[in-house]
Amino acid sequence: MDTHTLQHLTQNDWVLINAHAKRLIFRLGDKIIREGARGDVIYIIRRGSASVEVAGAHSQTVIAQLRTGDICGELAFLENGMATATVVAKEKEVEADAIQAEDLRQLFDSFPGLGSRFYHSLAVVLAQRLRDTSRELLREKNTAKVLK
Repeated sequence: MDTHTLQHLTQNDWVLINAHAKRLIFRLGDKIIREGARGDVIYIIRRGSASVEVAGAHSQTVIAQLRTGDICGELAFLENGMATATVVAKEKEVEADAIQAEDLRQLFDSFPGLGSRFYHSLAVVLAQRLRDTSRELLREKNTAKVLK
């Protein structure tokens, strides 16, 4: 699996992860992850795109777009809890690798270097998402000032 998202994983790490991953196909509009559901699977988008959405008072709000190589389900994995957003397939076919959280944790126990590289990669992903969110909030704040 060649992905830019988990950039610190080695080719051997990917061999181990792929041995436990299940390739799934989602259709346009399918929910890959449901907000509030138990987060026991991490998905890596292999082909296609998806939107990350959170429930508002009267509608869903898109907070991010995922593309090939992106990961989702990682927050519930980290917290061993519930999904904080819904992820919806946005193309006719979206292909994703699903990796059970328990399988990943067992791999990390067996191969501590894999665990270290995985978490390092995930930290980089989350830091980039935080930077993107901060930029977007600043942009919206500046736009609101101009409109006043």
